[in-house]
Amino acid sequence: MTQPQTPTAGPGGSDSKPDVEGICVSVFARTDVGQIREHNEDNFLVADLTQKSRGLADPGTTGPNNSRVATIGRHGSVFAVCDGMGGAAAGEIASQLAVDIVFERLVDGLDDNRTLSRDDLARRLVRAIEAAGLRIFQEAKVDRTRRGMGTTVTAAALLDDHLFFAQVGDSRGYLLRHGQLVQLTRDQSLVNQLIEAGQLTEEEAETFEHNNIILQALGTADTVQVDLTYCELRKGDTLMLCSDGLSGMVRFEDIREVLRAAADPAEACQQLTDRANQAGGHDNVTVIVAKFDGSKLPPIHEGEPLKYMKYVLPEEATEGTEPGRRLTPENSPALPPPGSPTPGLNLPQGLGSTFVFSAPSNAGGLTPASYSPRPAPLTPHDEEIDIPGTHVPGWVVVLIVVAVMGLLAATARFLLLD
Repeated sequence: MTQPQTPTAGPGGSDSKPDVEGICVSVFARTDVGQIREHNEDNFLVADLTQKSRGLADPGTTGPNNSRVATIGRHGSVFAVCDGMGGAAAGEIASQLAVDIVFERLVDGLDDNRTLSRDDLARRLVRAIEAAGLRIFQEAKVDRTRRGMGTTVTAAALLDDHLFFAQVGDSRGYLLRHGQLVQLTRDQSLVNQLIEAGQLTEEEAETFEHNNIILQALGTADTVQVDLTYCELRKGDTLMLCSDGLSGMVRFEDIREVLRAAADPAEACQQLTDRANQAGGHDNVTVIVAKFDGSKLPPIHEGEPLKYMKYVLPEEATEGTEPGRRLTPENSPALPPPGSPTPGLNLPQGLGSTFVFSAPSNAGGLTPASYSPRPAPLTPHDEEIDIPGTHVPGWVVVLIVVAVMGLLAATARFLLLD
């Protein structure tokens, strides 16, 4: 039931060899339809931006169990998981559009004679995701059969020792360091919002009726606000990205033990997928595991924090636009016309059909920030989650939940009496 996606070439390209003097990555990805769903709406992306290649079908350097081994080039690499929604085949279309457009926008205009900076890569990643969201929204608008389609995206882009996470929705990114597993993304979901507002405990969240409601997704509006975070890699770190078909079915402790014990990324992906299916396989399951090594990565330092940290991009002014302006239908670069082909908190997650709750949002976008040569770690106060586009008072959220639950109860009573 596994559906591997292997479009073209793996990270590093056929001429890329592991370089012990640089940063070496061993990576594998796996997607599975699960035990309940009829088709797979998940997609993933594994790409080398330097070689402008994507996928796992590289005939070049291969590690154990067909894991791909390569060095990180001057433009970096990107990994992403997308969990589509929308019924019929629309979710699959949305997630495929997302991975295609993110890859195309990241490699577009890269100059082999110019080394990409960290800020350049982070900004490219955010803009690529914004462009994907706009394109999916446009596709759904012109094709009635695709109305309501959307997708989550959790992407990780690596350049030298900086790993950037870009998040929309409730797929997840984790990092295993020295046996410790930490979720470095935050779920943009109703249940997480209620917990952060103090309206729900983590214990209550395990049985919360509406834990399948997310607060934003690509394609459900013409703009999205991407949560951009980062971490500095250390030698021996392991990255895992996954859809909620894995994190919602397999306990956090079991995920950690698999990543600790697996001999290589391919084995880890296989075991994690199997465990999700053994637990019921209620949703599609997608996972990417990447292990990092090489002399350019510093060793792990005792007591060094590993946590969710915002990355603040410097303000950028371009001709004819104001700094920090968001991508919208009016100011976005030209996209192919719709219809044309296109080349933590460890909380329980809902595994039924995913719903997107559109809360009122601020009009702005990425918050402009004064330039800083290095991103500043958050203070304890700043680390409270600030989900983009969900600045709604806690009592309003609770009122909405109570109203929904009351409506469901009334409907059930009416059906029983009838």
